Amino acid sequence: MYRKLSFSIAIITALFTGCSDETTVFQDDLQEDVIVENNESKLEGSISYNKSGVLDIFEEEALTNKMYRSSKDRPAGDFPLTLVAQVKSPIYQGRDNLTASHVFVEGNYAYVSYNTAGAEYFGALDIINISNPYSPRLTSRLFYLNADINAIYYENGYVYAVGGVNAETSVTATSNSFVAKINAVNGRFDTSSGIKYGFQQGYNANDIFIEQGKVHVTSGKEGSLTIYNQTDLSIANELPFADLRSLSYNDGSIALLDAGKGVSVLGSNYELIKEIPIATDLGASTKKIIDFSGDKIIVSEAAKGAGVYSFSTGNLIEYIPILINPDGVDQSDVVTNAVASNDGVLLMANGGAGLCLSEENSDTTGLVGIIELEGSINYVASKGDYIFAASGLEGLQIIKLNRPSNSLEASCQDTPKYSGSSNLNVNQGQQLAYSGSKRFNNFTVSGELLLCGSWTVKETVTIKNNASFALSGTMVIARNNKRRDLTVNQDAKLTIEGDVTIYGDLVLDNGATLEFLGSDSKINIFGEVITNGNVTITGEFEDIRNKF
Repeated sequence: MYRKLSFSIAIITALFTGCSDETTVFQDDLQEDVIVENNESKLEGSISYNKSGVLDIFEEEALTNKMYRSSKDRPAGDFPLTLVAQVKSPIYQGRDNLTASHVFVEGNYAYVSYNTAGAEYFGALDIINISNPYSPRLTSRLFYLNADINAIYYENGYVYAVGGVNAETSVTATSNSFVAKINAVNGRFDTSSGIKYGFQQGYNANDIFIEQGKVHVTSGKEGSLTIYNQTDLSIANELPFADLRSLSYNDGSIALLDAGKGVSVLGSNYELIKEIPIATDLGASTKKIIDFSGDKIIVSEAAKGAGVYSFSTGNLIEYIPILINPDGVDQSDVVTNAVASNDGVLLMANGGAGLCLSEENSDTTGLVGIIELEGSINYVASKGDYIFAASGLEGLQIIKLNRPSNSLEASCQDTPKYSGSSNLNVNQGQQLAYSGSKRFNNFTVSGELLLCGSWTVKETVTIKNNASFALSGTMVIARNNKRRDLTVNQDAKLTIEGDVTIYGDLVLDNGATLEFLGSDSKINIFGEVITNGNVTITGEFEDIRNKF
């Protein structure tokens, strides 16, 4: 369904033209510059599974230690990440230069904003249903033909978008920086009753947070922190700042990143509580994210990486460097643009140097490595079991952490943790059992093996003749563009109590047994089920892609 309306009005009382059951057009005498698409059949092509599957992590030791790089038998890595899907950047009538700028996650939906580099004003908004971890759906898309959208927020049936517009050519805009309030219910934009707008000083609005009926918006050069009343976007308060880049809220305190000054922390009445001086050059007109993690404030500091500061004292705790300096990448793109903390995991969006993952400890941060993603990573958000990486023209990449549930961890607690090779090989006559969350390279079972937890395998999984493998938990095998098979050889047995995803074929040789335990097991096969002779399949299971 299409709807069109003008950016320049808050409430439309205009000519209505019904084109068909699928298309509705709202028009007025002004330029039409907002386009809404709610037809999912037209949007489904924006979801891509071409590169879905197991993600490797280029670990710090492998990146810095030549001897480690040459070793073929490395330990199995932590963090069994998988790429669920990519959402392609929006394209409108040949305009294909949009890049994802921000992600906000609430409930079953991810809300994504897009902007355009350079002098052109062009932006978009997406709503993605992520309730089904196997199959995200793009449910609604909105284009701004003459405005950049730099950040997005959702609360109580409305999407709030902030960005920049050319006030000199706009009929209504009193300043370049704006916030828009758009009705969005059940994953769909609804502009039939218009869009409310608020404007503030500054070249470009760049971040937003809502708390207790107040909409807090930052704007950059010669801008402000402006506080709007949520109901009508009237201005309740405005505090000028030289060059704000982002904000973060934590338990009544608001941290503001000012490019020429550092971090300013405000109290609940917007009084200045403390300042953390930061002299780092953050670059001209570039958004840089800050985030709270316990008593720490983590600051995106461009070429320096991420600075970690004590919220209590304001002291610098450590710098987390950018791990790699890739050949052929402009130095201006090797910068930390955003940081995100999620239950002991710290993520750094390092532009052309990729998405870096670290472990947060009580005192220090342990670098893990660079996640195997394509594109320049401009922004990262993480909530629950997901990571959302905005990667330039690659669009939005949806990553699953695959953390074991609390109930799974409890059921695995009596099984010893796996700490061996990334090339798992269970020999004939061996009876082994392990728990954990690991990344394997190769996986071969000739004896008996029980795994309890969450696992990924980059290459093939083979259960040899008369062997048995029992899985309690989750396992993902290979990638959609590098398919590998799970093969159960003659008279071998595979038992599944949990979820298995195979980017390849499930091959069952003569006499093989596939057994599902419980009532909630699932199998998700991107290839085919190949049976070579008589096989036995027992138990209840959900066949996600109907391959049996």
